[in-house]
Amino acid sequence: MIIVGIKEWVVPQDKVFFDLFDRMAATVVSAANLLVELVENFENVKEQCQRMKEIEHQGDEISHEIYEQLNRTFITPLEPEEISRLASALDDIIDYIDGTAQQMYSYGITATDDSMVQLAKLIQLSVVEIEKAVNGIRTIKNPNLIEERCIEVNRLENVADSVLGHAIMDLFKTEDAIAIIKLKDIYENLEIATDKCEDVANVLSDIAIRHS
Repeated sequence: MIIVGIKEWVVPQDKVFFDLFDRMAATVVSAANLLVELVENFENVKEQCQRMKEIEHQGDEISHEIYEQLNRTFITPLEPEEISRLASALDDIIDYIDGTAQQMYSYGITATDDSMVQLAKLIQLSVVEIEKAVNGIRTIKNPNLIEERCIEVNRLENVADSVLGHAIMDLFKTEDAIAIIKLKDIYENLEIATDKCEDVANVLSDIAIRHS
């Protein structure tokens, strides 16, 4: 048992970390897919939010596994700081997706709108690119492919900024102050989720450059 423990501590645990990141990225995609499903068909909201919370818990568990593995591994395939940054950034995306879904339920909104659908779909497109980039860091045979995914995530975040701006402009043309407060919060948190996607893209870009 001691020998096995020493082996795990000394031998690079490449596969373990990359498997965990692949699982984490897939969980992020699941959360984004459910978000799009929620805003496109705003029914059974409580049940959908419960499903989202389960996905968020899955993300937390994987993130915890990554940190546990990091604490007991001496030689890692990436810099420990890179592993920590990537795990945290991926978890942030899920947290914002889940938080916004819970917000929709707790605020008691009765319907979603085109702006929410557009922002949710931009999140979905972003995390699909992120998953491809995460899958690519296992070998980094072609860092340009990872960089292309990251550039696309940055572009999508800029589109989300524009969608948010127009949504708030339209919102302030209405006169329901309570609705303005609720919807503005939801729009902004959806856009922040795309900011978190951009944060992940920046970490992945750094990893691709450093390890190519």
